[in-house]
Amino acid sequence: MADEVPTQTVYPNLKYRDPKAAIAFLTGAFGFSTHFVVETADGTVEHAQLRVGTQLIFLGREQPDDRYGMHSPLALAGTSAAFCVWVPDDSLDEHERRAKDHGARILSPVHGSLAGVREYSCADPENHVWTFSSYSGE
Repeated sequence: MADEVPTQTVYPNLKYRDPKAAIAFLTGAFGFSTHFVVETADGTVEHAQLRVGTQLIFLGREQPDDRYGMHSPLALAGTSAAFCVWVPDDSLDEHERRAKDHGARILSPVHGSLAGVREYSCADPENHVWTFSSYSGE
């Protein structure tokens, strides 16, 4: 069993200054679901796992002395990664409306891409960039 390849082999790990607010936003705006949350004694979220379709993403609290130098895009004045998430084509317009209604900053509205799929891009409140696309892989 230990040598069997799991269904997910890459787990994105995002840092947020306010992970509790990030969880509320990501579940409300994008429809992600909470899988697992670790809180400190004072109720601060230290680590969380959110389900995105059949996959998981990790998120954690930004630490000034993070051993890997990972920070929220708010601290970076930009971001060094963007995340692409599959959404069925017939749900894309409603997904964009929902994201915008929850405060996502739309960077590129729903459009047909050169790759032949429809997509839109937005930023969450801490400026992580998300692209939602009907692209389902090769």
